[in-house]
Amino acid sequence: MDAIVLQILNGLDKGSAYALIALGLTLIFGTLGVVNFAHGALFMIGAFCAVTMQRLLSLSHTVVDPSQTDFLGNPLQTKVPYLASVFGTEGAATMIAWSVPLSIILVIPVMLFVGWAMERGLIKHFYKRPHADQILVTFGLAIVLQEIIRAVYGANPIQSPAPPLFSGSVDLGQYLGFQANAVVYPIWRLVYFGFSAVIIAAVFAFLQFTTFGMVVRAGMADRETVGMLGIDIDKRFTLMFGLAAAVAGLAGAMYAPIVSPNYHMGMDFLVLSFVVVVVGGMGSLPGAVFAGFLLGILQGFASMNEVKAILPGIDQIVIYLVAIIILLTRPRGLMGRAGVMED
Repeated sequence: MDAIVLQILNGLDKGSAYALIALGLTLIFGTLGVVNFAHGALFMIGAFCAVTMQRLLSLSHTVVDPSQTDFLGNPLQTKVPYLASVFGTEGAATMIAWSVPLSIILVIPVMLFVGWAMERGLIKHFYKRPHADQILVTFGLAIVLQEIIRAVYGANPIQSPAPPLFSGSVDLGQYLGFQANAVVYPIWRLVYFGFSAVIIAAVFAFLQFTTFGMVVRAGMADRETVGMLGIDIDKRFTLMFGLAAAVAGLAGAMYAPIVSPNYHMGMDFLVLSFVVVVVGGMGSLPGAVFAGFLLGILQGFASMNEVKAILPGIDQIVIYLVAIIILLTRPRGLMGRAGVMED
């Protein structure tokens, strides 16, 4: 039973990332009708925003420290963060340690701008083009962004540790009635799951309970009628593209302590996220979230040693097997609308 609980937690961890990326993909497809293969690159950019925040907070200058000397008695030079002059040494160290959560204040404006620039500068010219053209141009854009990141940050993964308060593990077994150390799980992964749940709930609340969101939902259902009412639906859809980019960026930034940011991480998540969208149903926001967590949990169970002993490599293909079964039995996906991508 403890192994089952552990794999469910692993599935929720992976499913959180899948759900957030798939949610952004579905927002873009549902509003603009664009199949955005550059969405994984937005996840990657968000992760590197966390790296950038860490480096910005760590900027330092060299000072002479008379309290430390070499073997000749000469004072040593040490590097002191610029933040120390404002917040003190301990305050600067704390801010650097919390650079990943603090990166949210950088991620949101950066990703809103990147999303707006992508939509206005390139993607708007492909609204009426076939989906194959959209896939080709956005996939090419993803490769360009990936190479820019590699040129700026290098090809090696960059560690972005979680804050010390959340860097350890917690024994969940003692709260669930198991033996001590039966279910030990990293605290930051639990934080990421909670963060994902808050973001998903905020997006759904925004679309459901705000006037802007209701207009967007109406535009998703009948764009021409909303436009005839004098509403600039194109402007609102552009803002939704920025929102989808921000969701992907936030997902990437908070995922940085789990998987060290690297230039190809966007591609690693992109294919899986598109499978999630297809399984959930193209254009269905609840379907994207449900499928993300479902496939994450299935992948978690497939990674168990007992399962891999019987079916070697099943953890690598289980998501695709489920997608094949779903598409053969229900081409529109679990919660997809009739007629969407069925031609």
